[in-house]
Amino acid sequence: MTIVQLERRKPPITISRSERDALERLADVWSGKQPKVADELLAELDRAKVVPDARMRTDIVRMGSTLSYSTDTGEARTVTLVYPAEADIAAGRISVLTPIGAALIGLSPGQSIEWQSRDGRAHRLTVNHVVQDSGHLAAS
Repeated sequence: MTIVQLERRKPPITISRSERDALERLADVWSGKQPKVADELLAELDRAKVVPDARMRTDIVRMGSTLSYSTDTGEARTVTLVYPAEADIAAGRISVLTPIGAALIGLSPGQSIEWQSRDGRAHRLTVNHVVQDSGHLAAS
């Protein structure tokens, strides 16, 4: 599956204005070290609906969100989306500057997305639950 095919299947996403600005700066900084994933993140930010921070729904994946998702292989995982310095795969903290992290930003429960891993394989996941830092279960 090509990147063009993956692009056609991406669901609509939403991101807050301040988070979009912060993530654009992050991608710019990392573009020299990890250009492919930085470009993937920028592409996600470009296609996102940007809303004022006060209007950001609580059931949308953003930085610091803990979410559960299921994969096309039937695997269920719970992870927290974090900045690169906080990433720890063993602890379930996934960097937004990974292919799966960039794919997760802005999704809400029930949405599915296809993403391409670093080895070039296509994967599909569906978001099931999103919990924000406050511990409030946003959707199930």
